[in-house]
Amino acid sequence: MKIGITYDLRDDYIAEGYNREEAAEFDCLETIEAIEQNLHRQRHETERIGTAKRLIEKLAAGNRWDMVFNIAEGLWGFGREAQVPAILDVYRIPYTFSDPMVLSVALHKGVTKQLVRDLGLATPDFFVVENENQIAQVHLPFPLFAKPVAEGTSKGIDAASKINSREELRQVCTRLLARFAQPVLVETFLPGREFTVGLLGTGDEAWAVAAMEVVLLGKAEQEVYSYLNKQDWEDRVTYRLETSALGENAKELALAAWRGLGCRDGGRIDIRCDAYGQPNFVEVNPLAGLNPVYSDLPILCRMSGIEYDKLLALIMQSAMKRVSNGRIQN
Repeated sequence: MKIGITYDLRDDYIAEGYNREEAAEFDCLETIEAIEQNLHRQRHETERIGTAKRLIEKLAAGNRWDMVFNIAEGLWGFGREAQVPAILDVYRIPYTFSDPMVLSVALHKGVTKQLVRDLGLATPDFFVVENENQIAQVHLPFPLFAKPVAEGTSKGIDAASKINSREELRQVCTRLLARFAQPVLVETFLPGREFTVGLLGTGDEAWAVAAMEVVLLGKAEQEVYSYLNKQDWEDRVTYRLETSALGENAKELALAAWRGLGCRDGGRIDIRCDAYGQPNFVEVNPLAGLNPVYSDLPILCRMSGIEYDKLLALIMQSAMKRVSNGRIQN
C-alpha cells in the first residue's frame, strides 16, 4: 500500500518562533523516522506529508494514498486534532486512529468527562470555568485540581495545580485562563495511585494491553504528573506494570471508556485512584505519542512484551479492517 504520514514536527514550529512548551505536543524527527522505517518493513511505500496545510496542498496537486498514518496534532482550536481526519474524509481516504468527532470530543476534557459520566463510569466531579466570573461558581470540596481543558503533555500542570483554598482557586484559574486562552477544568483532586492504560483495537475487538503505574521519584513535583515531570521523566519518574486486581480494574474501566467514546486503533487512557483506592477515569489520549524511546504507549507495550514494530503493525491491522474491497467502512 502507499501510505502517507501526517504529523506536526516540533523543530519546524520552534523555527517559526514558538517556544518549547507551545511545541511540546508535536513530534520529533526521530518519531517520524521510526514510523516510516516500520511501514517499510511492513512492505508499504511511504510519503511524508506533514501538517494539515501540507496535506491540503498535496491533495490539491492530485496526490493520493491508499491510507494515511495520522499523528498530526494541529495548532488552534478544539478541533485541531480533527483537522487532518476531516480533510481525509472529504476525499474518502482511510487513515489510522480516531475520526474527527472522537478527536474533537477527546481534546475537550470537560465534554469527555461528561460523556464518561453518562456511561456510568467513575470520574471525579468537575466544573468547567469559561471565564473569571465563573470561578465563584465552583462549589466542589477542596482539595481540587485545575488544568487547561484542551491541552496535552501535561501543559499547564504544575505543583500549583493542586488547590486547597478559594484564593488558590482564583489565582490558578485566572493564570491558566490568561496563559492558555481557553477554559479551565476544575475537578475533585484524586489522592491515590496513577496509571496509564494502553489500548489497542477498535470496538468489540479493542483490548487493554496493560496498566502502567506512574511513580514519582524524589526529584519530581509531587502529587501531580506535571509538565516538568514529563519533560525530565528520566530523573523524575519511573514506571511499573500493575498486575494485581487493582490493575485489572483500571484496565476494565479504561476499556469501557475507550469503547464508549468510540476510539480506534490505539491510544491511552489515564486513570487515578480516589481516597478509597477506586480507579477513576481522568482523560483519554486517542492520538498517543509514538516515540519508540520515551512515549508512554510504546513503553508500556514494551514492558508487556509488545515491541515497537509489533505495536505499529497492530495499529495498522486495526485501521485496515475499515477498508474492504477498496471501500471505507465506517
